[in-house]
Amino acid sequence: MFGLIPFNTNSIDNKRDGFGNLLSDFFNDDFFTPFYKEANAFKADIKETENEYLVEAELPGVKKEDISLEYKDNNLTISAKRDEFINEEKDNYIRRERHYGNFSRSFYVDNINKDDILAKFENGELKIVLPKIEKTSPSSNRIEIQ
Repeated sequence: MFGLIPFNTNSIDNKRDGFGNLLSDFFNDDFFTPFYKEANAFKADIKETENEYLVEAELPGVKKEDISLEYKDNNLTISAKRDEFINEEKDNYIRRERHYGNFSRSFYVDNINKDDILAKFENGELKIVLPKIEKTSPSSNRIEIQ
């Protein structure tokens, strides 16, 4: 049976041979770091049209009641809580994965009609419509010359 080799082990570094360096480089590599960072983040797209901003955020594994939206001081804040548990049993193999955590993202969006914001959550995707305030053309102080 193979023993477990902890990350950042000093015993491998002391050998300084080719095999020891190979193992050291493998276990000290930050290859898995992006996966840990991505577990508590979510992706969002913002599209601007003539009359509104459209925000689409991917929130897989999140329930509708665990999402909070807030628009304050021209900042749209999307907060969510994820409690995901996967338990898979096959033959003599058991796999358990858990993802827990709170995460939040804020986006600066001005010129928004706060009272008419619409949000819909379906199939792990949050869609938010932020209607723009109709701008009136600026009054001109120019005097026509005849």
